[in-house]
Amino acid sequence: MRWEGRRQSKNVEDRRNIAGPVMVGGGLFTILIMIVMMFLGAPPEQLAKIAAPPVQQQRVPQQQQQADDEMKQFVSVVLADNEDVWGRLFPQHFQGRYAPPTLVLFTGRVQSACGLASAAAGPFYCPLDKKVYIDLAFYDELKRRFGAPGDFAQAYVIAHEIGHHVQNLLGISEKVQSMRPRLSEKDYNKLSVRMELQADFLAGVWAHHVARYAGIVDEDDIREAVNAAAAIGDDRIQKQSQGYVVPDAFTHGSSEQRVRWFLYGLKEGNPELMDRAFEVDNP
Repeated sequence: MRWEGRRQSKNVEDRRNIAGPVMVGGGLFTILIMIVMMFLGAPPEQLAKIAAPPVQQQRVPQQQQQADDEMKQFVSVVLADNEDVWGRLFPQHFQGRYAPPTLVLFTGRVQSACGLASAAAGPFYCPLDKKVYIDLAFYDELKRRFGAPGDFAQAYVIAHEIGHHVQNLLGISEKVQSMRPRLSEKDYNKLSVRMELQADFLAGVWAHHVARYAGIVDEDDIREAVNAAAAIGDDRIQKQSQGYVVPDAFTHGSSEQRVRWFLYGLKEGNPELMDRAFEVDNP
């Protein structure tokens, strides 16, 4: 994927260097100290310093910092490409304005409007704050654990999450979430799979337009994305982690399904066909 020197999105929020406050002896101990100092007549500004201790900064090796900066530039370019494609397609096909999401970079864990999330859960989209969250260490895992290297494999991951943002703008996410209390876990998992496959289809639509009109990807890039889609199928992950496959527990779709729907979106390039992920099994 040719991304160097191209436009970078401004909608990137970098939280990687934000650390939590360090409490001396724990929160309860700090409160006890404050109570004692209040009785002793300590001034308010001194109490404020105890209540909000300084944030501990962690020093990052220069080589690692350069690599992190390059990755930030890369995801900013991919996000910009998504903004350009959906900025054209959304008004054309859905008669509305496309409001781009913010992409949040974090390390370890992050607080979103959907709750506290660990990097172990992988990249995700929160419909409540309309933000995509990703710990860039996931890309190392994608390469080492899942055997899916390549910059377009990484771009596919972002495009999939942007697909969830498109679903949210269209009211699909809210509709599916409202059905959750009325469904069994098994039936809701099936609905979740369809949502994920629809997002894979939308990622394929994006790839169609950057390949055909932007001319920044080639066949090798597409193979990287297909490899990534296959690598993170529920069946392959279950087989790797527990040694056997439980289809009723699928939440994202099998490797075959994920690849098939991505390629369908890549072939058609028409987001209006996205509902087929809910209507039929084979496009």
